[in-house]
Amino acid sequence: MPIRSEWTLAREGVTADTIKTFLSRTILNPAFTLPLYLLGRYTQQGAAIANDNAAIFKHLKTLLYLGLAAKASSYLDSGVTNNWTSDTYDWKKEIVVVTGGSDGIGKIIAHLFAEMGVKVAVMDVQPLTYEAPPTVQYFHVDLASHTSIRSACSSVRSTLGSPTVLINNAGCARGKSILDSTEKDIRLTFNVNTLSHYFLAQQFLPDMIAKNHGTIVTVASLAAYVTAPSMVDYAASKAAALAFHEGLSAELATLYKAGKVRTIVMCQGYTRTALFEGFDPQGALYPETVAEAIVKAVLKGRSDHLVTPSAGMSIPTGLRAFPAWMQYGLRKRLVKLMKGWKGRQVQQPSLSDEKEKEKLGESVVLVET
Repeated sequence: MPIRSEWTLAREGVTADTIKTFLSRTILNPAFTLPLYLLGRYTQQGAAIANDNAAIFKHLKTLLYLGLAAKASSYLDSGVTNNWTSDTYDWKKEIVVVTGGSDGIGKIIAHLFAEMGVKVAVMDVQPLTYEAPPTVQYFHVDLASHTSIRSACSSVRSTLGSPTVLINNAGCARGKSILDSTEKDIRLTFNVNTLSHYFLAQQFLPDMIAKNHGTIVTVASLAAYVTAPSMVDYAASKAAALAFHEGLSAELATLYKAGKVRTIVMCQGYTRTALFEGFDPQGALYPETVAEAIVKAVLKGRSDHLVTPSAGMSIPTGLRAFPAWMQYGLRKRLVKLMKGWKGRQVQQPSLSDEKEKEKLGESVVLVET
């Protein structure tokens, strides 16, 4: 399962992202428009053509300026988020931790790194759903338990060494309304989706800071920007995870003076995994698409803010700047999203009683503790 080329058509087919990518590489690419502009501006034959097609040449100049502005913005994005520093990764020596790596997106991430010969520690409450490649090792952990996290992290260090990449991928969703959610539901969602990020960082980040080398990946969600009925706790926990990423990035550069420790956040749309089975499938992403984007970003050794699909990012990420009537109207229309949801639930050790199992129904996956 090699990483696909950026020039390959997306698994989802021709999408808005496909069109956006095509435009950015052609008419909005200064490498394409600048030579044409210079020919029309500074050569006799080119000037004659430009004069005969004044309107087209005017549009060409506009496209050039837009492309240059986008390139400048991208340059500043990369420079500022990476503290104007570069770093080198030796993937024969790096150690990658993937939470929730037994299945779904995490499984694919683990396989992609394993194919490169990278050491991977999968931390999950459920056993691997696949035969582990030679460089992949499984470590049982209950991410809802601070004690379990400390114990599992200690096992990872003693077995493999200090990790240099932490991918906080594990996620939990209950699919209940606010009034239907129990205390256990709410605490579990925030424990797995948010608080575990803090506790894992506290375990692995000090060594990264000491070496001024490493990467922390936060897998959030577009739900961090848009809240829908029957997934309020999930959206709130992902918004908190996004805030964790943003705050961590600032602290690394200022408080810890570790400007080379990278931070990456992934805010993906609905993905075809067991966690969100039955969710409104419109515009659904394949888990391979999300996993590849994460792995590519990590391999670059650069901090990044990933939004997939990217073409529509202005709507969810800019929602809070919209007028109130637009914000509230959109959230109310999203009530249909969770009507058919029957996402799989992995039974945590704290949810081992039979009554709780009956509440969760047939979607429960039992985990021996």
